[in-house]
Amino acid sequence: MLPSFPTLLPFLLFAFVASITPGPTNILVLSNSARYGWVAAVPIIVGACASAATLVMLVGTGIGSSLTAWPAVQGVMQWAGVAWLSYLAWQIFNAPATDIAARDNEARLGWMGAASLQLVNPKTWMMALVVVSVFAGDGEHRAVQVMYLSLGFFLVSLPCLAVWAMLGAGSSRWLRSPRAMQRLNRCMGLLLLGSAWLSVLA
Repeated sequence: MLPSFPTLLPFLLFAFVASITPGPTNILVLSNSARYGWVAAVPIIVGACASAATLVMLVGTGIGSSLTAWPAVQGVMQWAGVAWLSYLAWQIFNAPATDIAARDNEARLGWMGAASLQLVNPKTWMMALVVVSVFAGDGEHRAVQVMYLSLGFFLVSLPCLAVWAMLGAGSSRWLRSPRAMQRLNRCMGLLLLGSAWLSVLA
């Protein structure tokens, strides 16, 4: 009932590459952990990973077929995702350069925000379509395989995003001054904005 080993190994590699490579979610995790600490990034990691795994499950049940049947739906989702990411990039870019002690009262992106971002991200839907179409197969155990693929993607993506959180938290030792924090905020804001718009212009 599990995917066969020749299918499972390429899937795990695909899930690892898709999760570890830089993207909007990774940048948000890095930025939040650098500003607020590793623990603050945990809800973002869990929300993003759970949402992506849920999309694999939804696509496996046929819900994601509207993305390929109706390109207009994909276009609306793409622009909604770009608009949201641009707003988050603006917030990060203009975040106050406060010291670490004063950051405890700042508003933060939680697990719901991270999960919602994945739901309007057409790239995540396309990833889910690839996972299901390439690795789920068409046999009688397809539904079970989709469930295992969804769980597998969740388990692989968790440590991948955790690595980005640790990178951000580790960089906090160089962010003790407001000036250094301001530079990080502006750099992360520009990177997030660039990653959002590159998905449209590519």
